[in-house]
Amino acid sequence: MNAKKILIVIDMQKDFIDGSLGTPEAQAIVENVVGLIDGFDGEVLYTLDTHFENYMETLEGKKLPVMHCIRGTGGWQEEPRVLAALKRKNAKCFEKPTFGSYDLVDYVYGAVCGDDAAAEITLAGLCTDICVASNAILLRAKLPNTVIRVKEDCCAGVTPASHQAALTTLSMCQMDVI
Repeated sequence: MNAKKILIVIDMQKDFIDGSLGTPEAQAIVENVVGLIDGFDGEVLYTLDTHFENYMETLEGKKLPVMHCIRGTGGWQEEPRVLAALKRKNAKCFEKPTFGSYDLVDYVYGAVCGDDAAAEITLAGLCTDICVASNAILLRAKLPNTVIRVKEDCCAGVTPASHQAALTTLSMCQMDVI
């Protein structure tokens, strides 16, 4: 039996690429992510970090006081080249108000009918050290026998050092960093 292949693209949004929290490293992975999506043979899912006008009143807003990914704003939108690739694959979207998404994890679990050995999951996106890691660890907890890969050249962290630290942590949690 062939394993169900799932690609999850995390938060490739304008604010994380060239907006309020953008970095040169995030800008540098855009074409890699587009190529990964276009070449992927399987189901493609993606997340949108989604906040609201009251963001600064939330715990996250108090710890990271930078308005970003406010629903409906330009910064909340997917980077246009990434969005075009996601549309070509009829990707399913998951809005998430925090780092990890239980809705995403539950969907993936259902997609493999609970037989987590019958799935292979690849993750890409932003930020390696926050949302990519959070979702990967949630997936690992729900699907302990699933092959989970993190595509290193399709991820970027808040800093290069925190990106590398996250990749080390994910590797220690038995995920393949490729």
